[in-house]
Amino acid sequence: MARKTTIRNDDEEPDEPKRPTLGGDNAGAGNFEDPNQQRFDDELRPSKLEDVVGQIAVVERLKILLEATKKRKEPLGHLLLDGPPGLGKTTLATVIPRELGTELQITAGPSLGAPKDLLPYLTNASYGSVLLIDEIHRLPPTVEEFLYPAMEDFRIDITLGDGLNARTINMKLQPFTLIGATTRSGMLTAPLRDRFVNREHLDFYTTSELSTIITRNSNKLRTEIAPEAAHEIAIRSRGTPRKANNWLRWTRDFADARANGKITLEVARAALKMKGVDDAGLEEQDRRYLETIISVFSGGPAGVQAVGHTLNIPADTLEDEVEPFLLREGFIQRTPRGRMVTAKALAHLGVSQKSKSKTTKSNSDPPADQRELF
Repeated sequence: MARKTTIRNDDEEPDEPKRPTLGGDNAGAGNFEDPNQQRFDDELRPSKLEDVVGQIAVVERLKILLEATKKRKEPLGHLLLDGPPGLGKTTLATVIPRELGTELQITAGPSLGAPKDLLPYLTNASYGSVLLIDEIHRLPPTVEEFLYPAMEDFRIDITLGDGLNARTINMKLQPFTLIGATTRSGMLTAPLRDRFVNREHLDFYTTSELSTIITRNSNKLRTEIAPEAAHEIAIRSRGTPRKANNWLRWTRDFADARANGKITLEVARAALKMKGVDDAGLEEQDRRYLETIISVFSGGPAGVQAVGHTLNIPADTLEDEVEPFLLREGFIQRTPRGRMVTAKALAHLGVSQKSKSKTTKSNSDPPADQRELF
């Protein structure tokens, strides 16, 4: 596997052919005036640590690490970034080599099926360069053990041949920095986790931080957005910059197609309503989940397998995609007997406790012909 270097100088242009203008010579001319428009669209991530919004404590500690590393002129210690998806682990990992002026290679744990898949990245690493392994908790055990001496002693042992003819070659590596990104740090083995000198946990963003990110990225997308519209998108983004950027792109498309290209509060609300996103950030699947527990299971408790079969959605999909946000916002509770909706969920969906109790009673009472048997 060849390495993937993602860092280049600002004066270098990407080796991509120019995209043709759609709809004739004059159509969409305003959208293609800037030859760097596509580059702006693709690079919403900040390129400097000072441009990173949110994660104040994490950024401050990283600044100290980078400043000390530059003074000592040594490679940065191995770094583990953990946290829920979409909070900027990859963003921070790409900013760090830019700050250090070194190369960056990117790979993912599931793509490294054997030690030979990791070998090109290690041998191509230059002094002080950064190797990012995304979803590092999904590394196979053989690859993980192959990585141990590379992280500690910057060497690897390669075995050639089989049986009595086998021999081991010890290869020295250039000192490098390994950055591991994971959404499930608990799945990392203790030997691998302890080999990371530095570890940082990323938390969810505030509404004001997301508003700042949306406003900045709208400028990069060459789109005018009202402050109240940015705030409206932020409160529906679940505290996640990735979700905020997704809704910003969709709102921009909606504004270009149905409005005059400017994202106002009314345009933002109409765009997000079309996507099925309400003012609490719940999407259509989230509301179906809650309504199913209320109507079918009388508000709970209900097992996730039963809910999944009712919705025709795999249980692991509910656990990984739907339930985390509902649990964090207090819309459901996990109990030993199953999932239960809370009063907050009932109020949000406009269901009163009285109507819920009526549903419970109607579901628990046997039919009239069966009641006569008791």
